[in-house]
Amino acid sequence: MSYRAPVADMLFTLQHAGGLAAAQEEGLYPELDPETVTAIIGEAGDFATEVIAPLNRIGDREGCRLADGQVSTAPGWRDAYHRWAGAGWNGISAAEEYGGQGLPTALWALTSELWAQGSMAFGLCPLLTHGAIECLERHASPEVRTRYLPRLVSGEWTATMNLTEPQAGSDLALLRARAERADDGSYRISGQKIFITYGEHDMAENILHLVLARLPDAPEGTRGISLFLVPKRHVAPDGALGSRNDVVCAGIEEKLGIHGSPTCTMVFGEQGGAVGYLVGEENRGLACMFTMMNNARLAVGLQGVAVAERATQAALAYAHERRQGRADGGAGPSAIVAHPDVRRMLLTMRAMTAAARGICYRAAVEIDRSSLAADEAERRAAHERASLLIPIAKAFATDVGCAVASLGVQVNGGMGYVEETGAAQHLRDARIAPIYEGTNGIQAIDLVTRKLPQSGGETARRLIAELAAVATRTSDTGAQALGAAGARLAEAVEALTRATDWLASPARSPAEALAGATPYLRLFGLAAGGAALAKDALAALGRNDPEAAKRVTFARFFAENVAIEASGLARAVMEGGGSLTGEDADAALAP
Repeated sequence: MSYRAPVADMLFTLQHAGGLAAAQEEGLYPELDPETVTAIIGEAGDFATEVIAPLNRIGDREGCRLADGQVSTAPGWRDAYHRWAGAGWNGISAAEEYGGQGLPTALWALTSELWAQGSMAFGLCPLLTHGAIECLERHASPEVRTRYLPRLVSGEWTATMNLTEPQAGSDLALLRARAERADDGSYRISGQKIFITYGEHDMAENILHLVLARLPDAPEGTRGISLFLVPKRHVAPDGALGSRNDVVCAGIEEKLGIHGSPTCTMVFGEQGGAVGYLVGEENRGLACMFTMMNNARLAVGLQGVAVAERATQAALAYAHERRQGRADGGAGPSAIVAHPDVRRMLLTMRAMTAAARGICYRAAVEIDRSSLAADEAERRAAHERASLLIPIAKAFATDVGCAVASLGVQVNGGMGYVEETGAAQHLRDARIAPIYEGTNGIQAIDLVTRKLPQSGGETARRLIAELAAVATRTSDTGAQALGAAGARLAEAVEALTRATDWLASPARSPAEALAGATPYLRLFGLAAGGAALAKDALAALGRNDPEAAKRVTFARFFAENVAIEASGLARAVMEGGGSLTGEDADAALAP
């Protein structure tokens, strides 16, 4: 099953649908030239293709093994990680003062997608370490930053996020892990955490656990949660590694997918308390965690894009090789890519993947703008745009990952249902992404209850107006190859506008808004994804891009075959909630 990192397509989408070119014209990235961007992403693509991707099936088949509290990763993974860290990839966006390269989020986003394209299970380890670096840079004390960040940035050490407990999943108010103050200013942590990705492994000599826990005098609920750094091994002031801390891996999960990634049950404090160090202020742990939430959720959205890319490449190759039946006008058995139903599936896969990628890249550029723009008002506006886009990027892109991987199985037919082709692995791996880092249902709730009301709804209105302008430009080009793409995209944006106005009405009850949240998020994703594809198509036509025909086809197919769901979704938002509530619904859902 061949795979090659689609570097050229990724760079084109970053420049146009993602908005990097426009941002550079504004002076947002004064030291970032196109040659540097191309070189970095090209090197990352080569590493993903040549080093990580060959390990994907090995990780899936071999998985991880736990013995005496030690986890062994699949053959080849440890060496690949050391090569990856040695090349400096872990510190691509970290601060230079700690050994990082200080590059923008937009470039980190592309590399994050590439690691997940190579192997979603492999890419999870860097994802979590990146989040910890961001959190410690912003919230840790100078002493903690100096002691821990350089070797975390170098990749010598990795990091985890320890939030979930058996009784506390999405509802962290139920968290029970405890922290006790010690005389030396440190804390003693005790409790159990579950579903901890890379909580124990053999790829690095130390693992830094970011752990949410409660102090004895903490307020109830989420306002009483603090964040602590708990190293697997103690670290002396001079950086020397000491003995094991009081933290052990008690088990690893048998999972549907991402077998190469150890998902651990971690137990803290069985021997008197694991030594931990406060990050941020007491009882303000969630505020610290949320500073890295945008990037973490964006990275998970990019996992959806990455698995979709792998599934699409594999399905396309198979469709050109497999010969069955005679296509219209053909002679003898035809490659199945010639049959209309298969073509529809393949174009759906390619267009949906490209649309989701465009949304994610735009979110990454807005994150950069929120910190790099010269004007405070523009930084604030960009932060709100990024915050609006992130739940869409996370949920829409991970739903796309599952849908595209499922189509990949279908294209492969019976061979897709057996493990030999690898199509099944993509579907198994993709299925976790809509669940972790905030379920997609939670993303939809976040979108309608927190993100739409930003600035009195003005942030959403401006973004929707931008989508409408893209639809108008698409129609005004008069390019015959675009067919009815402009008209269909305009209809999708109009449906989004109607649903947005309905949700924003003062008469709307919370129950009505929540009932319409999930179809609304998909509606927004379809409109934004269609606009992203149209922007790429228009840019390709305007510069005589050799790939213009492909980009135009994606935009047209998506608009004429996928985005037409928009009007139905708008009706579901505005009219479908009644069947979810009331006594009749309660009776229908009775056990």
